[in-house]
Amino acid sequence: MLQCTQVASGATVCRRVTTPLLCVSFLGRLYQSLQDNNVKFTSTDIEKALVETCKDAKGKENRFCYYIGGTNDAATKILNEISKPLSYHSPVDKICEKLKKKDSQICELKYDKQLDLSTVDLKKLKVKDLKKILEEWGESCKGCAEKSDFIRKINELMPKYAPNAAKARREL
Repeated sequence: MLQCTQVASGATVCRRVTTPLLCVSFLGRLYQSLQDNNVKFTSTDIEKALVETCKDAKGKENRFCYYIGGTNDAATKILNEISKPLSYHSPVDKICEKLKKKDSQICELKYDKQLDLSTVDLKKLKVKDLKKILEEWGESCKGCAEKSDFIRKINELMPKYAPNAAKARREL
């Protein structure tokens, strides 16, 4: 999308404006789940569904929920900036553009790059990335001190959380 403004000299300057993908993706899934569950599109029902969705959010999506006020520990509440436009079936990308004006931190949220566990060399990853894999699976590695401990735990849990990747790794 292009956003154009007129500068003092009278010339028009245009720049590309991007909407935050995490915001669009998260609200798009919320909107779809509201439709699938035949929820009434009222502000109150949408807010309840949004708070409920935020309870299960992890990682960057949880941070997004914090910024909009969907978590218990959030400092601000701008849920109505989402629920009211959604009740009118406004497009989620337009809602995200308006949210960007309210809180610029929302724009900075992006999904982390997804790793292909079937081909990635775990030994070349940082411990931080190994911990993130376990966190995404809802697991932790108690007593892990070395990088090799984290790798062993991931390999142990891979058949449960990423069976296709585990199968591909065995075939290599």
